[in-house]
Parts: sequence; C-alpha cells; structure tokens
Amino acid sequence: MATIIKSPTGKWKAVVRKSGWPTTSKTFRTKRDASDWARNVEDEMVRGVFINRADAHHLTLRVALDRYLSEVTPTKRPSTASRETRRAKSMRKCLGQYSLTALSPDVIAKYRDKRLQEGKSPHTVRLELALLSHLFTIAIREWRMGIVYNPVSMIRKPTPPPGRDRRLRSSEEKRLLKACDKHSNPMLAWIVRIALHTGMRQSEIQSLRRDNVDLKRRIIKLTETKNGSSRTVPLSQEATKVMKAAMKNPIRPIDTDLVFFGEPGRDGKRTGYEFKPAWFQAIMRAKISGFRFHDLRHEAISRLVEAGLGDQEVAAISGHKSMQMLRRYTHLRAEDLVHRLDQVGIH
Repeated sequence: MATIIKSPTGKWKAVVRKSGWPTTSKTFRTKRDASDWARNVEDEMVRGVFINRADAHHLTLRVALDRYLSEVTPTKRPSTASRETRRAKSMRKCLGQYSLTALSPDVIAKYRDKRLQEGKSPHTVRLELALLSHLFTIAIREWRMGIVYNPVSMIRKPTPPPGRDRRLRSSEEKRLLKACDKHSNPMLAWIVRIALHTGMRQSEIQSLRRDNVDLKRRIIKLTETKNGSSRTVPLSQEATKVMKAAMKNPIRPIDTDLVFFGEPGRDGKRTGYEFKPAWFQAIMRAKISGFRFHDLRHEAISRLVEAGLGDQEVAAISGHKSMQMLRRYTHLRAEDLVHRLDQVGIH
C-alpha cells in the first residue's frame, strides 16, 4: 500500500510498501503528483516490471564519471586510460550537472552538435560518445542503477572520417631518412626505419624490450598491442640490420632493457624514447608536408600488399583483426598496379 506524507517543508512524500519488493519512496511538490507516482509504482510491481530508478535520479554524470574513471578505466591499458581521462573533461564540463536519468537522447544529441560546432573532429566526438555509452552500459549491468536503456544508442553518431591515403614518395623517403640520420640521437633514425620496414605502431616500438627481439630467428614478439592481442612480427633483412644496430647501442644504460629508452622521469623510472619533437624537426628539415609518423605504418602495410603478400599474411604482421580495417590502411599506387598487370600478363 502507498502512504502519502506531507513534510515540514510543504512537499509530499510517497512511500510504497509491497510484499516481495523493497520499500520505495519519492518526494513531490504536489500531493497529486505523489499519488500518481505511487499508483504507477504499485501497478509496475503487480505486473513485475518495476525498476527502482532512485539511484539514477540522484547520481549526476560528474559523479558517475569519477566512479567510472576510478573503477573501470584502470583496468585498461595506460595509454587508453590517459585518453579516457582527457575525454571525460568535456563531458564533465558540459553535462556533469545532469542526473543519469535526465540525460535523454535529445540532451546528448545537443552535446554532439555543440562539440562539432566547436571544431572538434567527428572522430573525436565519436570517441567521446563511445565513452559515455560504455558508462551507461556499466551503470545498467554492473552498478544496477535502474536505467531502462542506453540513451547514447538512440542518437546518430558523426560520420567517421575517410582513411588517410598519404603515401611516402621515393624522393621524400630519401630526404626523411637523411634528416633522421643527421639527428644527434641515432635512435630516431632506427625508429623511423623500423616503422617503415615492419608497420609497427609508435606505442609498440616505444615499449619494445630486448627480450622481445630474436635476431637469430628474425622476429619480434609483441605482447603489448593496441587491440590487446599479442603477435609476432617478422623482420626483413634490412629491418634485421637496423634492429641489430639498435640492440648494440653503446650508450644503453644498465637500468633498462628498453630497446629505445628515454631519460628517467621524476619517479626515477625510464620509459620509451619520446622521439616526436625530433621527428617533427626531421620532417621540417626534409621539407615534407602532410605526413604523420603513423603514415609510416600505412606505407609499410601497403608495401607488403604490393609485394604480393595475401590479406591473411599482411594481417598477421600488422595485427589487424578485420579485413575491413586492413583495407583502410592499404593504398596501392596506380603505377605499381600497372606494372603488376604487366607481370601477370593481362593485356
């Protein structure tokens, strides 16, 4: 049965007690609203579909994000955790005062449009919405907040940008490698060549340790990858030559087994060599525009395809789990395809 009580502040509190269900209450400005709510709750209890949304009504997104970042984010890779912390800032600022039940599809759609109008890329906004969507999933499945549905799933996501098709021309490659060779730290040139010959990601190269490299078998065993799956990368003759030089680095300190090491941080621990400042200098010195370090991975994978390796073979080297993602990274030069047609005898 429901009990309607008037509080000293003049508001009306509805309390519903029914056998087999937890006691539920909510406060309203009018007695009629309290009575209507109580009848709806009792009806839902009779039909066995009642969901207690009290926690979700009081939990703001700001508090929910803090809980997510303290409980869920630490279970992910450090790089992912760092990016999620940054993405949460904009949502906390714009939507932090909303309760989870007040975050309707309309509210989230307005946030999406606002971020796009601010000049944020569709990719950035999609990642922010993905974080918010997973927060709702955790709130529904694990925190048992009584939320009926995930509002992020009800809105249109920004169209993802097309895959980059920037290839490194032969003349650019010569200038780039020459500029890298002139840098005072030889690790820059080694890193660029390894990326170009293997298609490894920046994070994979920076976290590479000596026991990951088997020069005798000409392979690199990667245990820390973007998609979480370990893989083995074969080394070409040129890549093996470069890796041998890197492994024999005469200035390697004894306190690290990183192949490409940086200076100790405030905690005294060394991390991977932060080569990006040197990379940007080399790009400027080589007078190359519109080229990113990650484009070396595009270039390497495209060269593997052009060399005649099959999709499965290339995927085993690059670490792509789907052929669709792999094809976004492979951009074949038309002139190379013409030569290939001549080789197979197509007239």
